[in-house]
Amino acid sequence: MNKVAPARQVAFDVLRAVNESDAYANLLLPKSIERAGLSTADAALATELTYGTLRRQGTYDAVIAIAADRSIPDIDPAVLDALRLGVHQLQSTRVASHAAVNESVELARSVGGRGASGFANAVLRRVSRDNPGDWMTRVSDSARSDDERLGLLFSHPVWIVRAFRRALAAEGRAEELEALLAADNSAPRVTMAALPGLASLPEDSRHTPFSPFGFRLGGGDPESVIRAADGRVRVQDEGSQLAALALTRALPVREGERWLDLCAGPGGKTAMLAAEALKHGATLDANEISPARAGLVRQAIAGVPLGVTVSEEDGRTLASKSSDTYDRILVDAPCTGLGALRRRPEARWRKTPGDVPELTALQTELLSTAVSALRPGGVVAYITCSPHLAETAGVVAEVQREWGDAIVELSARDVVTKLSSSDPELLTQSDGTARAQLWPHRHNTDAMSISLLQRV
Repeated sequence: MNKVAPARQVAFDVLRAVNESDAYANLLLPKSIERAGLSTADAALATELTYGTLRRQGTYDAVIAIAADRSIPDIDPAVLDALRLGVHQLQSTRVASHAAVNESVELARSVGGRGASGFANAVLRRVSRDNPGDWMTRVSDSARSDDERLGLLFSHPVWIVRAFRRALAAEGRAEELEALLAADNSAPRVTMAALPGLASLPEDSRHTPFSPFGFRLGGGDPESVIRAADGRVRVQDEGSQLAALALTRALPVREGERWLDLCAGPGGKTAMLAAEALKHGATLDANEISPARAGLVRQAIAGVPLGVTVSEEDGRTLASKSSDTYDRILVDAPCTGLGALRRRPEARWRKTPGDVPELTALQTELLSTAVSALRPGGVVAYITCSPHLAETAGVVAEVQREWGDAIVELSARDVVTKLSSSDPELLTQSDGTARAQLWPHRHNTDAMSISLLQRV
């Protein structure tokens, strides 16, 4: 009997938890690596196997279905995860074929017995006989439409392919669809933030191209840098940094302003806002409906010497009872998360088109009540980590219809461009709005959407 290497066992266990129990890989994997006592090299392998398999799951399922001559729903889920892990190693890594096949077969045996191991062995040896290019040709030929072909080759559900195409087309960039889909399947580089006025960039680092406080390390362990900085340096996507800074830089800050982060969890943007508020003599309140995420917010702002009250209410309730109170409000609304599929790859398989209407209704209510909580002249930044037009332009348009001449749109594109050290080349949206849309394939950020509305 073959023994499964610890890194592959960890990857398989995480895949099972993600697909069977709706676990989140980014939360479970680090704990599993620590519990297994993996070396640095094995931890890196487990991470690559886990995220690589999840990102390309749709493509690998198409390969498996062809090689097995069996539909995916007819394969035992645990055995299917062993096959996915094996196909990933055969198609997308330099792992020796015999190791990829033998250990994946052993994983199938552990969850399904001798029959499962025989089935897995036959499928994986069939896959291993041909090169990845041949398999992609077969997968492409199996598609019934161009959208399905893109979905299979780039491992995205068809509805997401179409949503991305529409979002890109809104700024005249529909031809970049394949580049965007490919970017979603690449591991994001670790980007960090030095909180303004509280931390400096480490010596062995370099600025990111857009956020004035973003940087990437030249090497070494980010955790050691974070610990040494007492919470004033953090891992944070550059798009997230820009979203918070768009609010603080939309207009000059007057001392004594009151700010609110309405949907604050897990706290990365809150920390940036807190540092900016401290620097400019403003105050900041934060709100997060989830107690667990509210706890993360408190941890995130612990390094900022500013008294920030963190409440735990429905944002709509809090805003509706705070009329004419705040000068700046950040609404980082709950969304599909389609803009962060690089770092949360399982989300693409969990979200459905049916999730969008419920989310847009919530987003509209949050943004509208946030406007009511603004003082005249105050600004709200509406942020989503999704480029889906219904969640971005659609929500803003609905709130503009509701409020009429009582609000005006400020140019988020101009604000983001002005604070960036390199031109992000943010194009005008086809609906004429001044929304700023960031993209993984263009900016190496999450696909963050930023809109700015000012109450008259």
